[in-house]
Amino acid sequence: FLTLALAQGFAQARLLESALRVATRLTHYRDPETRGHLDRMARCSRLIARSLAPDHGLSDEFVESTLRFAPLHDIGKIAVPDHILLKQGPLTSAEFEVMQTHVLKGVEIVEGILSELDLGAISHLDMLRNVVHFHHEAVDGSGYPQGRRGSEIPIEARIVKVADVFDALTSRRPYKRAWTVEDALSYLTGGAGRQFDPDCVAALVSHADE
Repeated sequence: FLTLALAQGFAQARLLESALRVATRLTHYRDPETRGHLDRMARCSRLIARSLAPDHGLSDEFVESTLRFAPLHDIGKIAVPDHILLKQGPLTSAEFEVMQTHVLKGVEIVEGILSELDLGAISHLDMLRNVVHFHHEAVDGSGYPQGRRGSEIPIEARIVKVADVFDALTSRRPYKRAWTVEDALSYLTGGAGRQFDPDCVAALVSHADE
């Protein structure tokens, strides 16, 4: 029975990995610029998680799951219309409201994948849900969709938020230049305690060379 249970668990884990790869590719196809961004911010998320692990009691499995799940934080953007998602410039207030819907759309997509493939029993799936649901929350409560504050925001979502913003700032886009690492870290440090978790920012700053 133990051998059968292990085999079933391994098969489910492989199925989940395949589903996550397909979901990530969908976001790549919608916006080719996101591919490098997702790969980089995922590695940056793992870097932050690994740095925080000793003080926050994060396991090796948590750290590696951060790498796996971080690229899916914006999966809901596949439901955002192209004229908003691919707009090369600032969004209007109305467009930003539509863009914000990608969070709950992402939650729906993730839950649909897990339900259809019957993967609900796999460990650490709450991490995936939390990354998708809460990566736009701010520690001062000014974020969305729930306006959570501080430790009310799961640590994995706080990690991904910092990694996501850092890579977005340091990446060139048609409508913006790439910031230097120093300027991006300065911006994050200035927002620590308001937009960003101070420990996550400090972890990134401490690994600036990497």
